[in-house]
Amino acid sequence: MLAPPPAQAQQLPQPAAMVAPATVSRAAKRNADTSSHSTARHAKRASGLPLAGKVVGVDPGHNGRNWSDPTYIDHQIWNGRQWENCNTTGTQTDGGYTEARFNWNVGSDLAADLRAEGARVVLTRHNNDGVGPCVNTRAHILNAAHVDVAVAIHADGGPVGGRGFTVLEPVADGINNRVIKPSYRFASVLRNDFRTQTGMPVSTYDGTDGLQPRDDLAGENLTTVPYALIECGNMRNATDAAMLVTASFQKRAARAIANAITTFLRRR
Repeated sequence: MLAPPPAQAQQLPQPAAMVAPATVSRAAKRNADTSSHSTARHAKRASGLPLAGKVVGVDPGHNGRNWSDPTYIDHQIWNGRQWENCNTTGTQTDGGYTEARFNWNVGSDLAADLRAEGARVVLTRHNNDGVGPCVNTRAHILNAAHVDVAVAIHADGGPVGGRGFTVLEPVADGINNRVIKPSYRFASVLRNDFRTQTGMPVSTYDGTDGLQPRDDLAGENLTTVPYALIECGNMRNATDAAMLVTASFQKRAARAIANAITTFLRRR
């Protein structure tokens, strides 16, 4: 992994409604500590379920008010290979349905499905009314919780004529070396289940057969747990958008992701 240039060390701006990078480790520890207090109680309740004893990370991308604090969202963070914006607003459909809302809805449905199967779920954000956290903070939250697998939920803003979903997987950079192989296995299972269970085709414009290695994203570069990011469809395409905005598709997407997580964890 490349080290960040010393010259970039600076006082970072505070967000309107979320945690700053200077408190990354504290935020991650708080999430991990809060989760650990309920572990014994949860394990007893979940005993006998398919994901009993498993911890799953769910990262619903962006946030509903990222647009309101551009100074914070645009400040630079180190993503393991290069500097990038702390976060972005995400894309939206022509009708104004935001990616942040889609991500949150699917992430919430997914968390409920996973808990029903006995998993303990670690979320990187807990509503759609805040700002952030930064993409590197999200990775640290999941790493600090020592989740068994993590998935980031997104929808793409691709070319208008392009359709479909893509699963993005990490490329070895040092920090993530240990989890490259299990991340690839998880990405493959996720691609298969999402394709067969949602009705969304694989992308016609990104990746190969629904899979795309990426080395320019903090989640992939900084992960120390098996990890994949799914672009569930293209919000700039009218056919995809008509599916993505419906509660029925969002629930199918969540169920397909949950099934992939269960399959992956039971094979490990």
